Amino acid sequence: MKSVLILILKRWGASLITIFIISVIIFIGVELLPGDVAQTVLGQSATPETVEAFRKELKLDLPPHIRYGTWLNDFVHGNFGNSLANGRPVSELIGWRFANTLFLALSTAMIAIPLAVLLGMLAAFYRNTLFDKLISGTTLSFISFPEFFVAYILISLLSVKFNIFPSLAIIDKDMGFFSKIYAILLPSLTLTCVVTAHMMRQTRAAIINVLASAYIEMAEIKGIKRLRIIVHHAFPNSLSPVINVIAINLAYLIVGVVIVEVVFVYPGLGQLLVDSVAKRDLPVVQASGLIFSIAYIFLNLLADILSMLSNPKLRQTQI
Repeated sequence: MKSVLILILKRWGASLITIFIISVIIFIGVELLPGDVAQTVLGQSATPETVEAFRKELKLDLPPHIRYGTWLNDFVHGNFGNSLANGRPVSELIGWRFANTLFLALSTAMIAIPLAVLLGMLAAFYRNTLFDKLISGTTLSFISFPEFFVAYILISLLSVKFNIFPSLAIIDKDMGFFSKIYAILLPSLTLTCVVTAHMMRQTRAAIINVLASAYIEMAEIKGIKRLRIIVHHAFPNSLSPVINVIAINLAYLIVGVVIVEVVFVYPGLGQLLVDSVAKRDLPVVQASGLIFSIAYIFLNLLADILSMLSNPKLRQTQI
């Protein structure tokens, strides 16, 4: 138990260092954006005196390392600053948007994870049959297509041609739960098609790898049905890679939904990030980028921890 705690602390420390490095990269990336932020926000008609005063208000006259330290310290204390576009607190803008992104990601996960595990188990059970080849070919196709392509295909079929779902996933704070679910069905289906493919193939590969073990062969010799072997013996012993790929895909669902949110005009954090980049709203861009990074790193850390806890051999190799 002590060795596991030491491993978790090491991974936690490495994650904090990674977050720090990413924060530096985000700050430098924003600094390297072309043009003057103050001039862009105020417009070309602003006088030089007004631009200079606004630069001082934004603390752009200070050295970069001082501005970085101030920004990081404020971020750690929950102060994200104010939006340059409308003057509202960034935390207020991000809060509702990030909640929408989590709502879309979790709704998709509740569909994609059970579906992927079930299809992976069935593909392993019917290995090398027509069903296995059909499922594998279909999932490979979804992996090969970018998210926006899948999204536009689904829009053209389920929204334009058959008019089943709305083409735009527009929601607001006053909508009921089931109204929100109906509004996000199309983007959720798009994400499900993409992430299910990865999880299903990993589940299938992990189960097939375990099926080659000696104790599985002994169970088959004893006459135990193959489906029971897969469900009660092979799948529990293949949980480590399956849990890892599920956690990584959950990270993708939260961080990688930017394109899907833009396609469906979904009011999530990804859409806010894209809009803020276009408006040069730097406080929102910096806060959104770092929040996305923290979420992704945290879920990858969770994947590592769960993999170690579910696989004693992996714990021994990490010590």
